[in-house]
Amino acid sequence: MNEKKWYLKPNVIIEPLIERWYAWSHIISPATAAMNVVGRHMKIMSSYIQSSQIHAAAVQNPKMLGGPFMDYKGSRVEDIKKLKAETMVRQAKSIELAEAILELDKMLQKQAKGFALESLYEQVPDVLKGYVELVYDLNNNPSFRVFESLLYDSEFYDKSFQSVALWITNNDERPFCLSTARLDEPHVLHLNIPFDHEGLDALARMKREGGSLDGIAEMLGVTAEQRELFNTFFTEKEHPAYQKYDGEFVRMRYFGHACILIETKDISILVDPLISYYGYESSVAHYSDVDLPDTIDYVLITHNHQDHVLFETLLPLRHKIKNIIVPRTTSGALQDPSLKLAFNAAGFRNVIEIDDMEKIRFKNCVITGIPFTGEHSDLNIIAKSCFHVAIEQFTFLFMADSRVVEPKLYEHVHRITGDVDVVFLGMECDGAPLTWLYGPLLTEELARDKDQSRRLSGSDYKRGMYLVDIFHPKEIYVYAMGQEPWLEFISTVRYTEESNPILQSNKLVEECIRRGMIAERLYGEKELLYAYMLQE
Repeated sequence: MNEKKWYLKPNVIIEPLIERWYAWSHIISPATAAMNVVGRHMKIMSSYIQSSQIHAAAVQNPKMLGGPFMDYKGSRVEDIKKLKAETMVRQAKSIELAEAILELDKMLQKQAKGFALESLYEQVPDVLKGYVELVYDLNNNPSFRVFESLLYDSEFYDKSFQSVALWITNNDERPFCLSTARLDEPHVLHLNIPFDHEGLDALARMKREGGSLDGIAEMLGVTAEQRELFNTFFTEKEHPAYQKYDGEFVRMRYFGHACILIETKDISILVDPLISYYGYESSVAHYSDVDLPDTIDYVLITHNHQDHVLFETLLPLRHKIKNIIVPRTTSGALQDPSLKLAFNAAGFRNVIEIDDMEKIRFKNCVITGIPFTGEHSDLNIIAKSCFHVAIEQFTFLFMADSRVVEPKLYEHVHRITGDVDVVFLGMECDGAPLTWLYGPLLTEELARDKDQSRRLSGSDYKRGMYLVDIFHPKEIYVYAMGQEPWLEFISTVRYTEESNPILQSNKLVEECIRRGMIAERLYGEKELLYAYMLQE
């Protein structure tokens, strides 16, 4: 076997896990991870142990998709009891940290009444001392900020919690990842290696470059017992080579959800990477890893939600990414963890932060951070950015899930950027309530009517048309709708023709076409060659 060249099969999933839970950014950062262990994982496991039948029934109901229900074929109560017991022991420090955060918040609400806070440092729980600063806002509401970088270098960040599950998929069906832990299965191989392990880069390279099966097994620490299953993940068949774009225009490729690849003959930019798999029959045509360049010059991340920061996609791409641009934050707020620190912890050494209206210039391209409003349930979150990309005379605006709550903001932006050629806009305008994503971080229960009013919602027709009227694009594409089947495990979206986001986006597309623009709601895959200005 060692003399042959072996290639990683195109439908092998490299699934990052933390204590058997799907690794998204909020369970990498130590403080938010602690709150999710207590406020999400422990609660879901306890609920499943108490009544697995309720979970089994709930996951069969489309209206319950994305709820706090474990999705297994058959009862796994004993396995979950074991996982819960191990969690209480192995993640005892995280549980202690979460309890200290709740205790600190309770103390501040009770004792911080507008007077100087210095005397209250003595009452900060011992495990938090030196990791927090006590503060007021301008209305004398007490709070605290976390020194997040120090927590990454403390006992509260433990890389031994990290692992990777390797398995072959033959379809797009997967349980909702935020509420279903990855248990042992005969077809799943678990590697107890951290995310920054160099073996993951070597493994990912074997999709394009054949290598030694013995060599990669040794690098990853595959045991003799695991070797038979491990070998099934590889093939001697070489995959198709990537055909580099070398035209005179700008090529845009839509990979699903908010993932767009922008290419010229000189540069490649990948926005919000979320790449599907291939090698099995699918009802929806789609691009996949084989359609990505061998080198990606810049990756742009718009915001810190699980469908825009997907480490399952990003870790296998790490070896080919030259630079990754993320929105900057140093707020220290629980709800606003640093993306740069999370990426650094996951082994990315080429992370660039960008502020609102800050420009990054390279070759014949300028990337500008654009303010991102809404879609975060009115929480004070700074780690979010839309992007204006100018490649020579072509201009693109990636608005992700931004909700245009105040059009005057973008009128101010337009004074600086001018009109743009192409706009990409997310229109998932219903959105989940605040607690769906941020519930574990709340230190007090939020009334249901308030929770339902504070949605993770993008722009509707009215707000989308503000952008059209302000930036006068020649083309506008609705994306980031979470409709593709390979997105359901992370987004849980199932629309009908009567769903409000579909009706709202239809209305916007129809109005833009009526005005003479090119407009479309993207789905599956789409290739666009932008040469409008060269044709004039």
